[in-house]
Amino acid sequence: MDLPIVYYDETEWAKTHTGNKVNKKHAIAGTQNIVIAGKTIIEEGVTIRGDLATVKIGKYCVLKTKCDIRPCLKIFSKKPTMCNVIIGDYVYIEEECVVNASQIFAFVHLGARAILGNGCVIRECSRVLPDTVVPPDAIFPPFSTIGGNPARVIGAEPLCTENLMTEALTMYYDNFVPQQRATALA
Repeated sequence: MDLPIVYYDETEWAKTHTGNKVNKKHAIAGTQNIVIAGKTIIEEGVTIRGDLATVKIGKYCVLKTKCDIRPCLKIFSKKPTMCNVIIGDYVYIEEECVVNASQIFAFVHLGARAILGNGCVIRECSRVLPDTVVPPDAIFPPFSTIGGNPARVIGAEPLCTENLMTEALTMYYDNFVPQQRATALA
């Protein structure tokens, strides 16, 4: 599998010391509560609500345009509490997804416009199809293909999903290069 090279304008992006590439046109709040492991790409229009609770994002993740990552709300002893969001390594979140989940494990692919309800959990090596609506507090097992409204398991992902996601997202990151570098190579 060969992914195309994607060139970006360096003036519109910030690169951190851990290799994260973040588009400057974002709506990230509460940066002190956002932990990103490294080599993650956050595209234009992404919203991350670290001002509500801690958001942890693993390495080699991609958050496409207009994604919304926000902590979930839980009631403990009749008291509402914002809970942390944990996103594992090698997670690909396509355009316009709303993530209100408590945890997305590693090697997960969220299709475009998927909505993950309050406090849900998506286990490792799963795929959420585009336009899927996952209900609040739902928990899906590993290697699930998830689709529908309300979401349900409609199939299974292959046992090699971990390898496929690792290869794809590593290549995606490596092929995401600044425009200046591209002209220097020509």
